[in-house]
Amino acid sequence: MSANARGDFSNIPVLDVSALYGDDQDAIDAVANTLRGYLENIGFLYVVGHPIAQADIEAVREASRAFFALPEEEKLALKIDKNFRGYLPFAGSTIVTSSVATISKPNQSESIFFMHEVDADDPRAQAGRPLQGPNQWPDETKLPDFRQTIERYVDEMTVLSRKMVGAISTALGLPAHSLDRHFDEPTTFLRLLHYPTQPAEEGLFGSAPHTDYGFITLLAQDDVGGLEVKNKNGDWVPAPPIPNSFVMNVGDILARWSNDVFVSTPHRVINRSGRERYSQPFFFDPSMEAMIEALPVCVPAGEQPKYAPIEYGEYLMERIDKNYHYRKKLAAEGAA
Repeated sequence: MSANARGDFSNIPVLDVSALYGDDQDAIDAVANTLRGYLENIGFLYVVGHPIAQADIEAVREASRAFFALPEEEKLALKIDKNFRGYLPFAGSTIVTSSVATISKPNQSESIFFMHEVDADDPRAQAGRPLQGPNQWPDETKLPDFRQTIERYVDEMTVLSRKMVGAISTALGLPAHSLDRHFDEPTTFLRLLHYPTQPAEEGLFGSAPHTDYGFITLLAQDDVGGLEVKNKNGDWVPAPPIPNSFVMNVGDILARWSNDVFVSTPHRVINRSGRERYSQPFFFDPSMEAMIEALPVCVPAGEQPKYAPIEYGEYLMERIDKNYHYRKKLAAEGAA
């Protein structure tokens, strides 16, 4: 792994996080120390040594394949709702908030979103709070065990994500549980994505160059490839599939929280493989009400934080409302 300076890398490093599931503090500290270097200089890494069974990862991928193979009208019956749960049809998003490039063409993908489960009678849903409501699930007679497969995976990914929150705290020189209170009711997204093979057209991407909004992303990808990460020289470095791994990256809110000690690195997907690509990013973010302000340990003495405090939910909704076509339609209907 070459990473001699911030953004100077030619491949993505691999980190074994098995120590995070044990109680050997020296081993945990060693993982956190290595993690800090990767998050400071690259913002991307492969996570291995986790206990999540490959069979559980593959089960989600097979569930995803089965869903996207359904007739279009059955998928559209679950069309994404005001709570950001459900099916986003092909070319349903354009990343206009990208800080990496000027994006005018929609992403060449279709997807379905499952967020943290909120019952319809939950006070958060009853009060109409943003993004609080039940997930939309396919018909069990068509896709048996689909919901159980997804919910088991989300539970496992949430445990891994919380381990990484602790490691990030330790990496910053803070007690391991320092950030936990900001994740009492975490905002989570599991996005199942289907990328058909795409034509070679200027400005057309499976996923256009962007940085992620949130705290961390943990991505399971199939064996097709197509994910690329941008280094400081402007080169796009491949992040090829590695068995039993997750690609982890820093999101914008973690970069902001760390006062840019950690870097949220641009990435993109181009699928010209001639094969269908399926991926399953899991986004683990703070509670909607969490107030995000630069951690004092990340602000040099005598300096001011680079960013003003912001409520995570307010920050998130601004980005969602700008980048997803259906949100603009909802806003227009509300103003009519």
